[in-house]
Amino acid sequence: MDLELKGRRAVVTGASKGIGLAVVRALAAEGVHVVGAARTIGELARVDGAVTPVAVDLATPEGAAVLAERAGEVDILVNNLGGVTGTSMRAAGFVDIDDAAWRETYEINLFATVRVTRLLLPALLRARGTVVNVSSIGARAAFPPVDYGTAKAALTNLTKALAEEFGPLGLRALTVSPGPTRTRNFADTDGYAGRLAHAAGEDLAEFVARVPQRMGITTGRLTEPEETAALITFLASPRAGNLTGADYLAGGGVIKTV
Repeated sequence: MDLELKGRRAVVTGASKGIGLAVVRALAAEGVHVVGAARTIGELARVDGAVTPVAVDLATPEGAAVLAERAGEVDILVNNLGGVTGTSMRAAGFVDIDDAAWRETYEINLFATVRVTRLLLPALLRARGTVVNVSSIGARAAFPPVDYGTAKAALTNLTKALAEEFGPLGLRALTVSPGPTRTRNFADTDGYAGRLAHAAGEDLAEFVARVPQRMGITTGRLTEPEETAALITFLASPRAGNLTGADYLAGGGVIKTV
C-alpha cells in the first residue's frame, strides 16, 4: 500500500532508540524527510533516507525552541520522548517518589510534548498536518510507578483536546499506547525490566520470558518496536485521513477493558 507520504516532512522526538528510532526508519522508508531529535544522535546518523539528526535536550524550554528552529515547516509530529526515570524505577512506591522525581517525570513525559507541539503548531496547521503522541498502557491501568502512569494519562487527555480544538482547522491528533515492547528497557540489565528482575532475584532473560504470562498479554509475547512504528506511520499518513482523537493500544491485548 502506498501511504502517500513521499516528500512530506516529519519531526520525531526521542528518536535515537527503541520505538522512536523504528518510527524514523519507517517514515524515511516511505520517503519522508525526518528530523530526529534526541539528546544523543547514536544510530540516527546511520539511518537510510533523508534524516536530519538534532542533538537537543527537550526536558528544557530552550531545547524545544532549538528543535522548532531546525525543523522549519513540518507535516507530521511524532512526540515519542518519554519513559520511566531512574529515580522512579528505584522508588518503593508512591510515598518514595518526591517532588523532584514527579517534576522530572512530567518534564519528559508531558511538558516536553506540550512545548514542542505548541512551537510547531503553526506549521502543522498550515500543512493540515498530524500529531501522533506516544502514550502508554500505563495511562489506562495502575501499573507502577504512579508518576509515569499519571503523566501518560495527561498526555492522552492532551491529545484528545488537541484533536477537538484544532480539528476544524485541519489538524489530526492521535495517541498510540504501547505495552511491553522489546526495547532496551527489556534487554539491558540497568533498564526497567532489569531493575525489576534484580528486585525479584531473577535472571533478566528468564524474567522477560515470564512477562507475557504475568501481565496477561493475550498474544503471549512482547511487541516489537517495528510493529508500533508501522501503526504510527499509517496513522500519520493520508490513508488515515479521517482518524483523529483516538487512542490506539499496541500491547498485545494486555488491557482487558472495553
